[in-house]
Amino acid sequence: MERREFMKACAAGAALAAGGHAAVPAYAAPRLYSRALLVDEYGKPLRAATLVANRNYIFHYPYASTPCFLLNLGRPALQAMTLKTEGGVEYQWQGGVGTARSVVAYSAICAHRLAYPTRQISFISYRDGKTASPTARAHMIHCCAEHSEYDPARGATVVSGPAKQPLAAILLEYDTGRDEIHAVGTLGGELFNKFFEKYDFKLALDHGSAARARGLVDGGAVVSELSSFCRQQVTC
Repeated sequence: MERREFMKACAAGAALAAGGHAAVPAYAAPRLYSRALLVDEYGKPLRAATLVANRNYIFHYPYASTPCFLLNLGRPALQAMTLKTEGGVEYQWQGGVGTARSVVAYSAICAHRLAYPTRQISFISYRDGKTASPTARAHMIHCCAEHSEYDPARGATVVSGPAKQPLAAILLEYDTGRDEIHAVGTLGGELFNKFFEKYDFKLALDHGSAARARGLVDGGAVVSELSSFCRQQVTC
């Protein structure tokens, strides 16, 4: 969302948390983490205009080991959506950012059995027209582990499969003058604690220690193409 919209959502959530009467529905407030500038592999600020439409990009946020998808959908994602976590908590997704409102970001941890992209393999990815299949539709995020499918143009809502909630959205701030993007928080059903519990040993090996794996991102978050980050993408 643009910064003005983001601050409006935060203010509404804060008013509700304080027991006030906001003039908006009682949606769950965003969870704010460090404000991380998205950067390329050379550490330079990533420009939104350089994001190729319908290509998988990945970065880690809000923790060093929690992967996220960054997508330019190639079309505006303008529709505000009221979504619900598995626990029944409602929240409002505000759409994409960027000049065309086509840039979105989501946790890349599948909401069913926590499959996620690793350096070795990824069972979950966004499908463009070329990588669609009879089991994975175009322009959806599909997890081949057990075929949960999410629509990134509608807040990563579940469109098929066993997942019980949307992918958690990564809140983005877009600087129109600089064409830069910051990750600032999350919205929706976080699964980070379950993720750490399930993969604690592997994450500690991958990141040097459990403390490093669970460390919060501070400063810049490096964005890579999934094809270069991961050796093998499973496209069922």
